[in-house]
Amino acid sequence: MRLALEWIPDDDTPPPQLLVLLHGAGGRGALMRPLAEALRAQFPRAAILAPDAPQPVDGGGPGRQWFAEGQAGAVDAAVEALQAWLLAQQARLGAQPQALALAGFAQGATLALEFAARHDGAAGRVLAFGGCFAALPAQAPRRTTLHLLHGGADAVVPADRAREALQHLGALQGDATLDIAQEVGHALHPALIDSALFQLTHHIPHRTWRAA
Repeated sequence: MRLALEWIPDDDTPPPQLLVLLHGAGGRGALMRPLAEALRAQFPRAAILAPDAPQPVDGGGPGRQWFAEGQAGAVDAAVEALQAWLLAQQARLGAQPQALALAGFAQGATLALEFAARHDGAAGRVLAFGGCFAALPAQAPRRTTLHLLHGGADAVVPADRAREALQHLGALQGDATLDIAQEVGHALHPALIDSALFQLTHHIPHRTWRAA
């Protein structure tokens, strides 16, 4: 995957955080710049990567996609491709699994959530903006915290799907939060970015409480 955006600390020490941003279908990594800039301001020593998805978007055009919608096995293949790529980036940068946070928008959010469901603990946090699971998981991640961030006026992925996911994860004793910006549509909106930063800096994961 081509890196559209790569910000790495100047020193030679492993970054305390590795933040990987996954764009929506039909987009490119450069569109995640507003989120990248907000994260960089909050976590100046973090490594921040925003790759372009590996596949051309269905129907042609300049955008990219992580998987073909509705194609059998496409999500599974995309998750495993992402896992291989993330392991390579972690080895390159010296970052540990719990230092990894995945942030995705729309299809990128679906990919991040499905990654967490299949590889619990491979990332410490997932920020899912305007996206949802491809299918609600039978088991909730226990070592990955999921932050669902949604526009209340989202007409592409209705906010009720995020509410359903939160209720489902709660019943499975998963660690998840939900923030809804009521007047926001299907967008990586500043209000949702602010909510994400608040969760990253204030939410104490359930696994931390259990360990204590």
